[in-house]
Amino acid sequence: MSFMLTRRLTLAAMLTCLSLPALAQEMKDKVRIGYAISKTGVFAGGAAASATPVYEMWVEEINKSGGLKIGEKRLPIEVVEYDDRSSPEEAVRAVERLISQDKVDLILAPWGTGLNLAVAPILSKAGYPHLAFNTLTERADNLIARWPGIFFFEGTSAIIAKSGSDMLASLRDEGKIGNKVALTGIADALGVELSSNYREALTEHGFEIVYDASYPLATQDFTPMLSEIASKTPDVFIGNTYPEDSITMTDQARIIGFNPAVYLLGVGPALPVFGEKFAKNTEGVMALGGANIDNPEIQDFFKRHMESAGYPADRFASQLVYAGLQALQQAIETRATLDHETIIAELKSGNFKTVLGEISLKSQELERFFHIGQWQNGDFYGLYPSTLEGARTAIVPKPAWK
Repeated sequence: MSFMLTRRLTLAAMLTCLSLPALAQEMKDKVRIGYAISKTGVFAGGAAASATPVYEMWVEEINKSGGLKIGEKRLPIEVVEYDDRSSPEEAVRAVERLISQDKVDLILAPWGTGLNLAVAPILSKAGYPHLAFNTLTERADNLIARWPGIFFFEGTSAIIAKSGSDMLASLRDEGKIGNKVALTGIADALGVELSSNYREALTEHGFEIVYDASYPLATQDFTPMLSEIASKTPDVFIGNTYPEDSITMTDQARIIGFNPAVYLLGVGPALPVFGEKFAKNTEGVMALGGANIDNPEIQDFFKRHMESAGYPADRFASQLVYAGLQALQQAIETRATLDHETIIAELKSGNFKTVLGEISLKSQELERFFHIGQWQNGDFYGLYPSTLEGARTAIVPKPAWK
């Protein structure tokens, strides 16, 4: 056998011993991360408040440190970004493009429950880890069984509704509120699931539901609905809303003087734009989310977000998104790989130091975070579960509109 032939065979044997993924990783000079996010359309405000700036800050911080540490190397991150236009179809097309054409190493989640559920089958089929931020669904447990690489960070609608109803029952039992509840929500997955679970939990607690109806997506005039609800004099108003609805609904409630003892909305009041618009009129407004504002780690995160984005972080999802990204980074660096299966395995087994403290994703769901918060003295604090560090006592009844 000739010397050249022997050399070729030896080289071939060496390459065979080194797996193709490992060889490709060894040759990489950067990490490509992609995402489709709502830059335009009805979800643009929510994405701009609690997803895009956190993604950008995370990438910026990693690149300033030299890049993701994979073994002995640090690889800078390159971002490939598309506008999904707040459309499930557009989000699906963009994610397919990121996988098949751009061949990105990792994909970050779109904003909102509907868009995340739209792209989840594609990410699962391609084997990507899917950190489903800004997603609230009753079907989380079933979806985890169907899509083994998915992780949820905002619980389920049943968990949220149970927390909210338990809190209201405690307030009623303390004599701070009466027994009449008005319930409404947007007619999509978020609103329907939350309203359904609130209906069940409130009934179990013996509340009288005096109004119960949904409203269409992109509703602009809530005045007729709010006027009808006001005529029933509820002690509690629950609106399972998206950000734009939260702002429009609150503006119109203030104008007509609808001011129940508990005014509890869905997604939106935890966003900085809500505080900027309503100023002192935020006092006493409750909604999903909340933060341990006095925690130094949270304060530092808010400070860095402000420096990076130029505007404040929201007081709900931003901290959860950043904690998830910290877990993702630690999973990659602990296992020293970009292999999707290995990253998913580490996310399911590891403990991660984050802005929220040490977290575990073994159940594939973030389990300890504030479900309900309230505006108090110019910031949005966590209320419930009341056992969490930093939980505030609720201000009830809600102060009158200014």
